[in-house]
Amino acid sequence: MKYISTRGAAPVLSFEEAMLTGLARDGGLYLPQSIPHMSFAEIAALDGQSYEEVAFRVMRPFIGDAFTDDEFREIIARAYAGFGHVARAPLKQLDSAHFLLELFHGPTLAFKDFAMQLIGQMFEASLKRSGRRVCIVGATSGDTGSAAIEAFRGLDAVDVFILYPHGRVSEVQRRQMTTPTESNVHALAIDGHFDDAQARVKDMFNDFEFRDAVGLAGVNSINWARVLAQVVYYFTSAVSLGAPHRAVSFTVPTGNFGDVFAGYVARRMGLPIDRLVVATNQNDILHRCLSGGAYVPDGVIPSISPSMDIQVSSNFERALFYAYGEDGAAVAQLMDELKAGGFHVSQGALEALREAFASGRCDEEETRATILQTWAGTGELLCPHSAVGVKVAEEMRRPDVPMVTLATAHPAKFPAAVEEASGVHPPLPERMSDLYERSERVTRVANDLAAIETLIKERTAH
Repeated sequence: MKYISTRGAAPVLSFEEAMLTGLARDGGLYLPQSIPHMSFAEIAALDGQSYEEVAFRVMRPFIGDAFTDDEFREIIARAYAGFGHVARAPLKQLDSAHFLLELFHGPTLAFKDFAMQLIGQMFEASLKRSGRRVCIVGATSGDTGSAAIEAFRGLDAVDVFILYPHGRVSEVQRRQMTTPTESNVHALAIDGHFDDAQARVKDMFNDFEFRDAVGLAGVNSINWARVLAQVVYYFTSAVSLGAPHRAVSFTVPTGNFGDVFAGYVARRMGLPIDRLVVATNQNDILHRCLSGGAYVPDGVIPSISPSMDIQVSSNFERALFYAYGEDGAAVAQLMDELKAGGFHVSQGALEALREAFASGRCDEEETRATILQTWAGTGELLCPHSAVGVKVAEEMRRPDVPMVTLATAHPAKFPAAVEEASGVHPPLPERMSDLYERSERVTRVANDLAAIETLIKERTAH
């Protein structure tokens, strides 16, 4: 299995190389040259299997010879051993044909744990074998950072630097990043919003002298291995609801497009997905683009669902690559136009996107109302991001097709917003009950590439 860049001008890599590289050297994102297909019988045979076994069967065709079967099974087992639910990604029923996929039973209470715990184990195995050391730099709107720090803390061959927007993440999200004591992990609070943090990370990857000097690697959703790990729970949930004998729909609250793109990959692999719905909050650039074809950032408005407060959705580039018939030059042109202020999707590509994705939006009051209504009607407390998904799913679902809404975070990660909406304070799980008492370790940084690179060089001088 070989991997190519969405912009068509970077070296073709193996899975292991693409995983350790992150962003391609032409600025693009890696994708498999072809997406493996699972037959009807192979999908049906997943019924009743453990999450770990499904993960092995779904991901195995993508990893080539990076790991032996036994190594890969061990990596998967270690990755999910610390989850708080034996099913890993259990389904809860909200209504007659509406289900909630709980993706918050990992160590940092968010869906990012599914990918990050796996990547941590894969990086560790690969780096031990090669004797290499890498420096992971990532940007986060809240959940990726804590999941990355949790996955890589204390590992010998990795330094981790996570940039998050100062004052724009929840207290729980911040504390999960700033309270680990291991010396190889670093939380950096950047002056600005998430798109600034994400832009500085991309700048570092495009500064080849710096990139090579520190051994830069990325674990943001630009990393293909992140997307691949998220493909698995589409299969486990759909098969639980009758696939491949019946189609299932999914609604995904998303800002950076990685989680919903994983659903697109699952569909391309043969999973019968009826509708794949993109749910956005008031920062609705993805909904606006899918509705009218214009992708023009117009500023981030802070919300109670901060992990979705994004205007530049990195993984949308992967969807554009397929919408434009795998034309890397066309994608590179669009990304150049985005730097200059925005772009318009061609009519043919827009039709391809609409064939693959539906979309909807949910404002602040609708988010609060959904949290309250779901609590009153089902006894389920939703985090604000999950509430965005539930509201849009209710508008988009069809009575004869099960709809699965991805619950992307535990409500206790956003206690103030949840309590304001529902009147109920969501407690942290017992294993995290002392989070507010732990001391914090954080560095405030300017939105300045040179200053950030200097800090990273100083801290990685081993």
